[in-house]
Amino acid sequence: MVKRCARWSGGLVAALLAATLAVSPTATAASAPDVPTTSSSAPEVSWTSYLAGTTDAYVPTSENDCTAGRPACLKTTLKELAKIADTTATSCSHDAVFARSYVRMTQTYGWSRDIPGYYSDVPFANHQDAVFAKYFSNAFHAYQSGDRASVPEAWQIAFDASRDHKVSGAGSLLLGMNAHINRDLAFVLAGVGLVAPDGSSRKPDYDVVEKWLYTATKPLIAEIAARFDPTADDTDAPFGISNATLFQMISGWREGAWRHAEQLVSAPTPAARALVAASIENEAASAAKALLATQSYTPPLTSSDARDSWCAAHQGDTPPLSYDFGAAEPYGY
Repeated sequence: MVKRCARWSGGLVAALLAATLAVSPTATAASAPDVPTTSSSAPEVSWTSYLAGTTDAYVPTSENDCTAGRPACLKTTLKELAKIADTTATSCSHDAVFARSYVRMTQTYGWSRDIPGYYSDVPFANHQDAVFAKYFSNAFHAYQSGDRASVPEAWQIAFDASRDHKVSGAGSLLLGMNAHINRDLAFVLAGVGLVAPDGSSRKPDYDVVEKWLYTATKPLIAEIAARFDPTADDTDAPFGISNATLFQMISGWREGAWRHAEQLVSAPTPAARALVAASIENEAASAAKALLATQSYTPPLTSSDARDSWCAAHQGDTPPLSYDFGAAEPYGY
């Protein structure tokens, strides 16, 4: 059995410090990409088509379940994320590490959502969750189709590293997390809105996510090690990092994303927004390059051969995720 331990290998401390220094909310902003406005409320169409009608803005009266934040949206979101996770796992794509991680975190969000009083505005949280997932799904499918122009640079770096089998399992996860948090999240937050209709900040609901995020990360590392890369939970590496340190890094990235979102929404002109947006893109790309520098294999001394062989032998150890998601369950509790 693979231990649920709390340390990673490969100079990760240096990688995280470098990536953190590359990300700092000091810029000025830009709007997220335009979103199609065609509406659809059909429950069984593909998730990509379903969310094509989902605006980033939260509209409680919308006919679209995800735009309105209805409970059904979460199951639909999970199904689409699970399809990506299953496809990448079956082929032992290095993208599988982040894809599966995203499913696990979304499952745990669903669990927390069903706890009375955990969030002050559950429909809004449902909507925000769907928009966040849409950014990843759009980038993933655009890259797979060869449309690099539609893929943010931080995601290009992450997907290229997966395609080229260039980094460790920990590196795959960190590159995905960097693009997801340091690049996408600020645009998501600015798009869905930082303030509730009564004028109160939505920051408390944003921050409360971290109550479950730390605990859910522990079994995630173990699952990555058990299925994709046994070095992901290597406790003997000289530059290992504790789960607590990793969590603090993620927490810092999330705080930075909120501050970037504030800069986006408060920019006085489109030109000022464009400057903030460019800064977000550049900082996320710089962080990705810093992670790439420390997490890349160095042939002939190291390569992805062991990781790939391990995945080939273990990818069938657990059932597919693409099932009918019922009641949400916590991950790591």
